[in-house]
Amino acid sequence: MTTGPSADLTKTDAARLLPPAARRLHLDVLTAFVGTGRPLTRQQLEVAAGRGGAEPAAVLAELSQRDVLAYDDDGEIRAAYPFSPSPTTIRVAWAGSPPIFAMCAIDALGMSAMLDRPVAIVAEEPDSGRPVKVTVDRQLAEWNPVTSVVFACATTDRCCPSVDWTCSRINFFTSRAAAADWAVRHPDVAGETLEQELALARGVAEFGAMMRTDRSGP
Repeated sequence: MTTGPSADLTKTDAARLLPPAARRLHLDVLTAFVGTGRPLTRQQLEVAAGRGGAEPAAVLAELSQRDVLAYDDDGEIRAAYPFSPSPTTIRVAWAGSPPIFAMCAIDALGMSAMLDRPVAIVAEEPDSGRPVKVTVDRQLAEWNPVTSVVFACATTDRCCPSVDWTCSRINFFTSRAAAADWAVRHPDVAGETLEQELALARGVAEFGAMMRTDRSGP
C-alpha cells in the first residue's frame, strides 16, 4: 500500500499499480460513470470490494491512498478522476452519454482517449463565465474560441487528495490574456498557462490508457 500520491505518477500509472482487487473495483467505478454518470454507492463499493474474499476496507483504502478515488465523510465517492459526482463548470458529452462532469480541464481533455470515442466539452471560464468549447477525438481537438488555453496550478502540497489541492484550479480560459488576468487576481495560485497542444497531450498522458487492461500506451 502506498503512503500517498506521487508527483511522478499519472493517474493511469497509479491505477496500474493497484493490486488486482483494487484495480477491478476501480474499473467498475469508471464503468459505472460511463454508463450512468453516477458513482457506485458506498454499499455497492463494499460489496464489490469483497469479491473473491478480499477485505473491503483494505481495497477501498488502497484506492484512496493511490488517489484514484476520494471519499467524503460518509464514505461515498466524491472524486473518481476524471469524473466528478458533483456538478462542475466543465461538462463532457458523447453520443448517448448521461450528464457527465469533469474534475478539471486536463481530466476533460483526457476522456476521449480514455473512452476511445469523440467527446464534446463545454466549460465556463472562471469569474467571467465565458464559454469554452472543445471537441476532442482522441489526440485531436478543435477549440472555440481558437485562442483558448488551460491554466494549470502548480503546488507541492500533498497533504490531501487532488480534488482538494488542484482540481478546481485547472481550468479553461478563452485566451492567454484572460488566464493571465485571472492569475493576477488570484496571487495565491501559482501555475502555468498551457497552450492547446500541450494541454491535450497532458490529458491524454494522464488518462488515455486508464481503462485499458493491457500495458500499451495511450
